[in-house]
Amino acid sequence: MVNQVDTIELLIVDDHELVRLGLRTLFDGTTDLHVVGEAGTVEAAVAEALRLRPHVVLMDLRLPRGSGVQACRDILAELPSTHVLFLTSYSDQDSMLAATFAGARGYLLKEIGSDALLDAIRRTATGQLLIDPAVNYQMLAWMKAFADSKSGAIEGLSPQEQRVVSLVADGKTNKEIAAILDLSPKTVRNYLSNAFDKLRVSRRSEIVMRFGSRGLAE
Repeated sequence: MVNQVDTIELLIVDDHELVRLGLRTLFDGTTDLHVVGEAGTVEAAVAEALRLRPHVVLMDLRLPRGSGVQACRDILAELPSTHVLFLTSYSDQDSMLAATFAGARGYLLKEIGSDALLDAIRRTATGQLLIDPAVNYQMLAWMKAFADSKSGAIEGLSPQEQRVVSLVADGKTNKEIAAILDLSPKTVRNYLSNAFDKLRVSRRSEIVMRFGSRGLAE
């Protein structure tokens, strides 16, 4: 975690050189944000993150030969203290939820103002969770529309499967769930796979669609 007097080291990940140049120029005008590297692909993002170990990775969602979500997962698997903040043009719900489940600390749209972006990066570096207000409104409205389908959906789940699914619905990653329940990540994956089969879902976003942030446990 970075305190307010430290320099925040940034890795910029975007496949457009002009976007990276514009962001670097913006950050060069600050005294506390320092760009330590850039990347334009998933492979380069992961490699540079592991090499540079930045405080914050500012990540685009769509990248050549993969997605920022996969890069986020791979980076956080090796660097759990690094924070990933998505800056993207895409506001579809699946992308937002996928980014959240991958462990990202925030999801912002590229229409955000420069001052707001700088503030968001500083807050991300301290571990805060951030979602663009427009995105947050869509997510809340989307989850609310499916909240009523909670009843009766969990009858076939074991108590441990219910706990795992509840934490998924709360936006926890497999690593976080493993730590909370004192399980191995592999065991969490097995419980989640069984629960998906019983609930007849194939994606984590569908869990959130059904149960929202309330989870399963009352």
